[in-house]
Amino acid sequence: MTKDINKIPLIFLLGPTASGKTSLAIHLAQELDTEIISADSRYLYRELDIGTAKPTEAEFQMVKHHLIDVTSVNEIWSLGEYLKAIKEPINNLHSKGKIPVLVGGTGQYYRAIAQGWQVPKLPPNPALRTAIENWGNDIGFDALHQKLSYIDPNAAVNIDHRNHRRTVRAWEVILATGELFSKQRQKGDTPYKTLSIGIEWDRPILYERIDKRIDKMFENGLIDEVKDLMNKGLTDAVKKIGVIGYAETIAYLENEISFDDCIMLIKRHTRQFVRRQANWFKPSDPNIHWFKATDPAYYEKILGLIDAFMVSANQ
Repeated sequence: MTKDINKIPLIFLLGPTASGKTSLAIHLAQELDTEIISADSRYLYRELDIGTAKPTEAEFQMVKHHLIDVTSVNEIWSLGEYLKAIKEPINNLHSKGKIPVLVGGTGQYYRAIAQGWQVPKLPPNPALRTAIENWGNDIGFDALHQKLSYIDPNAAVNIDHRNHRRTVRAWEVILATGELFSKQRQKGDTPYKTLSIGIEWDRPILYERIDKRIDKMFENGLIDEVKDLMNKGLTDAVKKIGVIGYAETIAYLENEISFDDCIMLIKRHTRQFVRRQANWFKPSDPNIHWFKATDPAYYEKILGLIDAFMVSANQ
């Protein structure tokens, strides 16, 4: 087991979507003279900008960001690929005496890093994957996800039913190994010493922030962004990823739903997503230090916690 003194210190900034993680992360990174590493799976894809609420160009100029716009929706990253990719920026920053700030709402990434998950090293099986995708097309991917919940409820509860790719991958691993997908991610010894900071909002206020963010996405050109994706032949690829905002907008542009229904569904699905995020970021988790975003002194309190962490990391 790696002793804490030999572990690389990391700061995690966690919280539900629309909680203000990006803005806080930039302020902290500037204060600490360090850089930001994204822990948001949606930010990996260079074609998805407005609907994922990526940092703006001005924000990119303020602090260097890593693992944003690193792949295409046609080349979906697995958890294993992400865990491999984060090593370089973490090690580079550590070699410069800087503590990386990891920020994002993808709970799977957080748990995998903080708990040292050992991801199954099962290579993709194209024939089996195609067969499962055909099965999903035949019965519907909602039904495919529901069947997964019967077989492996612990896996299904952490997979968004709209994310066809992850549902298919779970079935692929189960059928190829004969073991539950959820049982194959074993905790190991993490090489990192982590400080996890959570941003907390009362739900009514958070939902209001979500609604305003979604309205702003449409003002900023989400429909044109989705039209461009469709014109490039990326409709199916975007649907498989299951990022909220895109499938609903595609349905609107294909005249399957009205514009008002499109907005309503995005807001509803985002609220459902927030509730799923709570499965990863639990208020009762003793490893996460939660701060009320409405507390006027919350930034100073966070800095105080970080100062104590940096002292302990150097001991």
